[in-house]
Amino acid sequence: MEAGIVGLPNVGKSTLFNALTSSKTARSANFPFCTIEPNEGVVPVPDERLARISKYIVPKKLIPTALKLLDIAGIVKGASKGEGMGNEFLNHIRQVDAILHVVRSFTDPDVVHVEGRVDPLTDIEIVEIELMLADIQTLESALPKAERAAKGGDKEAVARADVSRKCLAHLAKNEPLRKLALTKDEAKAVSSFGLMSAKPILYVVNVDENDLAGQGPQVKVVRDYAAQVGAEVVPVCAKLEAEVAELDPADRAEMLTASGLAEPALAVLVRAAYRALGLQSYFTAGEKEVRAWTVPVGATAPQGAGVIHTDFEKGFIRAEVYTLADLEQHRTEKEIRAAGKLRVEGKAYVLQDGDICHFLFN
Repeated sequence: MEAGIVGLPNVGKSTLFNALTSSKTARSANFPFCTIEPNEGVVPVPDERLARISKYIVPKKLIPTALKLLDIAGIVKGASKGEGMGNEFLNHIRQVDAILHVVRSFTDPDVVHVEGRVDPLTDIEIVEIELMLADIQTLESALPKAERAAKGGDKEAVARADVSRKCLAHLAKNEPLRKLALTKDEAKAVSSFGLMSAKPILYVVNVDENDLAGQGPQVKVVRDYAAQVGAEVVPVCAKLEAEVAELDPADRAEMLTASGLAEPALAVLVRAAYRALGLQSYFTAGEKEVRAWTVPVGATAPQGAGVIHTDFEKGFIRAEVYTLADLEQHRTEKEIRAAGKLRVEGKAYVLQDGDICHFLFN
């Protein structure tokens, strides 16, 4: 699964992407549309549980899971009508599974805001409107075809037409589709449309260095708005994070301490993006490696085993499962087993975030 970094031009998307991916590409550019083709990157997901597991099961290496990111060019007013290469850029957003919407609250006379003022809520409204307008165009284009097929008795077309009308009625109220409750069948019926205002969203507020905790009034406004759509907000000073990312570990720790940060804000951002995508981690642990694996929330044990290798899912017999708390209490797998805390789970077991697993397969 993939998250797309989205926002108006000159809000710090590429600086943020470069810091996340340790890339120097286009870092000095500060004019609209310096990103044309989307940049792709893979970012490790920081997880302190790996180190905690390795205190008791000492491996040769630790392997975190990773998150795929797409840095998408800035969206402007009229993007849904093709302004600023909008149609091409919107197509890139259709391809991702979640949106990281970067809005600007920092001030810098050398980086001109495309709207001539710094107002993060306006940033959000401009992009949201363009996504909704593009969704309306998509649905209005698809609806007649679905209605024609529905007249012939195609049940899937009937469902597609019904949910398309439901979505259009909701968008007519100027409300993004992520605020519309769809059943699993309804969501499946329109899944091929790539409806952008329905995608999970995380708001990233690019703050000044004097508001690293995001306590300022502009961030509060974004938090209030995000609460209405059930989204998280992460304040990040992209400029500072880019500087921190270039330092060696010792200097990085010193700079973070001087800035009053326990860890880079990018670590908080990556974990929040992971949650926005509806993902969680389980672990495998042995002398060779302690490793985090990515699965969707709600994945079953066989599906989790299939992430390691498809044969594991096909020949799944059972999973042996314990928790980090079990390991910290009993210190070894042998003692966990002796204490009766090693659970044997079958095909119907739903993996929980943080499970430590051994899979047995045929």
